[in-house]
Amino acid sequence: MYEAQTYEEILERMLDRIPGDIDKREGSIIFDALAPAAAEISQMYAQLEMNYNLSFADTASGDFLSKRTAEFGVNRKAAANALRQGLFFNNSDQPFDVPIGSRYSIGGINYMVVSRLFIGKFELESEEEGNVGNQQFGTLLPIDYVNGLVRAELTDIIVPGAEAESDESLRTRFLAAVNDKPFGGNVADYLQKVGSLPGVGGVKVFPVWQGGGTVKVTIVDSTFDAPAAGLLDDVQTVIDPTANAGEGIGYAPIGHKVTIAGAAGVTINIVTTITLRAGYTIGQIEDDIRSAITLYARLLRGTWAAESALVFRVSQMESRILGVEGVADVTSTTLNGMTANIELGVEQIPVIGTVTLNE
Repeated sequence: MYEAQTYEEILERMLDRIPGDIDKREGSIIFDALAPAAAEISQMYAQLEMNYNLSFADTASGDFLSKRTAEFGVNRKAAANALRQGLFFNNSDQPFDVPIGSRYSIGGINYMVVSRLFIGKFELESEEEGNVGNQQFGTLLPIDYVNGLVRAELTDIIVPGAEAESDESLRTRFLAAVNDKPFGGNVADYLQKVGSLPGVGGVKVFPVWQGGGTVKVTIVDSTFDAPAAGLLDDVQTVIDPTANAGEGIGYAPIGHKVTIAGAAGVTINIVTTITLRAGYTIGQIEDDIRSAITLYARLLRGTWAAESALVFRVSQMESRILGVEGVADVTSTTLNGMTANIELGVEQIPVIGTVTLNE
């Protein structure tokens, strides 16, 4: 809006206001008097442009976007701590109960025991927010001494930790909420309410899936993986508690019996033949190739909520393998023993299984 208000343009307009019989050349008294003012005014216009853009949801960012969307009841998802399952054993390798509040560490990340699930099985919460709480598995070391404890393991993810919602994700939810008019248990209402819950990364809604009054809501977690049972239970309780199905106790309106389900992972085993560039070996680049394939699958899962069904494409995967340093060509690729793309169901997501590289 103010792009034309540059230092040069402002200074020229100011000099044009000075009578022509006065010296206005660079270095003159009048030029040197006006130049600093022109520089300050150009900076002011730049700030006006920035503030103008921050006033609209389409161009705002950070806290300004959060404040704008909050006016319409759409709030940014805060960063969340991971909830994990921990197993504890005594010197006879039998399940062992540890104190609630006791703390353990693995890979530099600390976890605190927050609830007991079963004998020797507890729910732990990461002390650090974000995806970092999802990454470690294996032996836990007690931070404080626990009498009788011999072995501890960090196992399943109950509810994944998540980073604070990105600007683009928040903007997308906001525009959907404003344009789709969520109300009274329509599809847009379920998409908004379920999608705003912690740990949920994508939502699909299937109305009247088992007759009138029934609704099925399928989700992926915040990392775009199939959700753990703990997350499904949490979402079910918030939307329509099983014990009071259809009674309007949760977000679902009276008469709606809602079933919360998780997207099903379909394992894809990959076999491909790689032509290497000179000086490279399969062993040097196999981890990079698997990372490229895994990233493709994750990006594909990220579009699951917006697509009717996903297609895991050979060409897309091969193009990413070709982008790995050291790879000259890719041929004879098969997915689950077939050369064709894999078309997934509407509630399915791709999960990378084995990756076999032939040279």
